Amino acid sequence: MTSKRKDQICALLKGIETGDAAAVAVVNPDKYIQHNPQTQEGGEGLAALFKRLSKSSPRVNIVRVFEDDDFVFAHTEYDFASSKVGFEIFRFEDDLAVEHWDNIQPRQDPNPSGHTMVDGPIEATDLDRTEPNREIVRSFVDEVLINSRVEKLDHYIDSECYTEHNPRIADEHSALRSALAKPDSNNGIAIEYDRMHRLLAEGSFVLCVSEGSLMGVHSAFYDLFRVAKGKLVEHWDTTETIPPRTEWKNDNGKF
Repeated sequence: MTSKRKDQICALLKGIETGDAAAVAVVNPDKYIQHNPQTQEGGEGLAALFKRLSKSSPRVNIVRVFEDDDFVFAHTEYDFASSKVGFEIFRFEDDLAVEHWDNIQPRQDPNPSGHTMVDGPIEATDLDRTEPNREIVRSFVDEVLINSRVEKLDHYIDSECYTEHNPRIADEHSALRSALAKPDSNNGIAIEYDRMHRLLAEGSFVLCVSEGSLMGVHSAFYDLFRVAKGKLVEHWDTTETIPPRTEWKNDNGKF
């Protein structure tokens, strides 16, 4: 499903390839709030970022894009000096974007089940189920990820047809259970979810924005879920370290 706002964001992101300042015309420079700590405030800062990135002959692929009220959120692949995968969120007022969040990490090899960080279905279905699906993910993140009630996995996950895109985790139910358990059963990797900040949804797809730590390092977690028949059936994610405040180029915060 396409919309004017989705098309505008796709054009904006593709503008990274050319460095064309006109690509940021969808941004309202008088109201734009930038939440990427390493990007300057306003449309001018975004144009400067595009110009800098274009020098590395980047390639941008918008894998999937969704809309939730005044928000457009996209799952993207970037080839700059290195290959990365990210999520982009934009908030609109009328026809212009006025706020932006993102979460980007280096692309990694396919996981033990052979899935990449971005493959899988791209179109939202079950549009009449947007709100129930949002609530399923809200409850899962709160109970299982934040409050560590791993014993509740069976309540949320379709163990018969669950597809995992995290580079470290296989599709098997036991692999997900181990990854959510203590570090000694997860190759020594300690993941802690502390707070859920935002849930965006369109039909079968729900994106959760959370804060926590990876190996004790302050981090942002973006988790995209596909929901079918009341169960979580697919998952993609990115994790990004939140830099110390002394390194921020704006004062708006990551979330």
